[in-house]
Amino acid sequence: MKKFLTLPQEKQDKMVTAAMTLFGEVGYKKAYVSEIAAATGVSKALIFHYFGNKKALYSYLVYLTGKVALTEEQDKRDTLGKDFFERVIISLKFRLEMKHRYPAMNSFIESVYNENDPEVASDVEKLLSIATDVHAKLELMPNEKAQFKDGVDPQLVVSLLEKYSNGVVSDFDNTSTVDSIIEGAKESVLILKNNLCKN
Repeated sequence: MKKFLTLPQEKQDKMVTAAMTLFGEVGYKKAYVSEIAAATGVSKALIFHYFGNKKALYSYLVYLTGKVALTEEQDKRDTLGKDFFERVIISLKFRLEMKHRYPAMNSFIESVYNENDPEVASDVEKLLSIATDVHAKLELMPNEKAQFKDGVDPQLVVSLLEKYSNGVVSDFDNTSTVDSIIEGAKESVLILKNNLCKN
């Protein structure tokens, strides 16, 4: 796999997207390396040269998704945003950037959640544990609950913003720029903040 990481980023991304797309559509067992190779425009032998076998390729995708995407998203929220609403925007922007770079990542993640092939069970378990840790950190900090007006359920606000963010990411198809979508999201989130929080 070290040789794969020496490829230009564009070639890496193309191979990763092809593999994520196929695994996302048909699952691990029914995905053939020859189809990934054809979608990437390289030979099957070259993919084996980079990864050794299909399981190693799948493991790399799990690693990329878990360690790079989910963990990096959490790191960005932790370091750049202290306010809950800022963290929502930071998280949304990161997810949109990842979808722009790896359009098939969401379908791959969904397929991992439904994967039951014993050959990759340990990889599935790794990704699920990382995702659970990251999701758990999306909660409001104890001191942030006090910022809401009386009668406002903070957990309902979290749920609403998670659904909003998921919808924005799901609808994103690269016809708009990430920055333009984020500007609109900032306005929407600010309206919520101004109406649901104390001054």
